[in-house]
Amino acid sequence: MSPVRDVAYAAAMSFAALGGAVISSAFAPAFAEMTVEVGGAPMYPSKNIIENAVNSKDHTTLVAALEAAGLVETLQGEGPFTVFAPVNKAFDKLPKGMAATLLKPENKANLTAVLTYHVIPGKISAADFVAAVKKGGGEATYKTVESEELTVRQNGRRLEIIDAKGDMAHVTIADIIQKNGVIHVVDTVLLPKS
Repeated sequence: MSPVRDVAYAAAMSFAALGGAVISSAFAPAFAEMTVEVGGAPMYPSKNIIENAVNSKDHTTLVAALEAAGLVETLQGEGPFTVFAPVNKAFDKLPKGMAATLLKPENKANLTAVLTYHVIPGKISAADFVAAVKKGGGEATYKTVESEELTVRQNGRRLEIIDAKGDMAHVTIADIIQKNGVIHVVDTVLLPKS
């Protein structure tokens, strides 16, 4: 037998010897918690949005922006929140100098508006979005924490998020469950009208 099969066989025999007894709850979380890898780091459903986002190499700009806007504490709160989380490359696609300008202390209000435009109250899964799009005849609108709306459409198997300026982001990783909501990774920064 291979080493992997030997270990699996030994584990099965031990389990059988225990009469199929339930594993101690002290060990259960390590085995039971399903994670999704984002930016080279596992995202744990038992952690909140910020606790997970800080470990993603693909979201360092987003985390820096959340810190600059003073939104870290909010997104560590109970929620629930649905967050469209732009990757670093999404910030790179903004007009030249825009990301750096938004991060300046004097632009905190604008930065806060952009970031809260990526957050919808509640916990909305990809399946929920798809159902709403079908019910809406091809698209659904959602009011963001910032107060303006985002439009969601489905294109094949992909979800498209359209901002107030008509720009489109695609959900690249959906349904990353968090203790206080859900994250959907997007490839473009969404911008409100103001």
